[in-house]
Amino acid sequence: MRTLLSFLLLIFTVNVSAQTLKGKVVKVSDGDTITILDSLNHQIKIRLYGIDCPEKKQDYGTVAKKFTADKCFSKIIHVESKGKDKYGRTLGIVVLPGGSQLNLLLLENGLAWHYKAFDKSRKYADAELIAQQQKHGLWAGKNPVAPWEFRKERKSF
Repeated sequence: MRTLLSFLLLIFTVNVSAQTLKGKVVKVSDGDTITILDSLNHQIKIRLYGIDCPEKKQDYGTVAKKFTADKCFSKIIHVESKGKDKYGRTLGIVVLPGGSQLNLLLLENGLAWHYKAFDKSRKYADAELIAQQQKHGLWAGKNPVAPWEFRKERKSF
């Protein structure tokens, strides 16, 4: 009985972590946070997994938000859920109409950092490196400050 219960729990956990959501983007809070409306009219806040865009008051913060809005606002998207963050937001990879990944596009265009503390994806690391080498977006600046460092500095005041 215990083995069966463990097996069922494992199956349930795999299904939850592999969940795909679908909805219309109704809000873009910033470059890496959006809200979708699902088919049951539930609003779900999505935090893009594996990346961190500049904060609103940082260089390229508004550029990243506009990029995200241009790519997905009012569109039906799919979200490959990666669980929840400490704020209760769904962590996910956003798949746009046509199949491209918003998370990856933000990295490729130099509008986000690869959040290596939480994601070990080679694809994301490579996209960030290429954007740096080609000086796309925020990498054109002299001393780009990672958002997690920016947040830490602001808390110290």
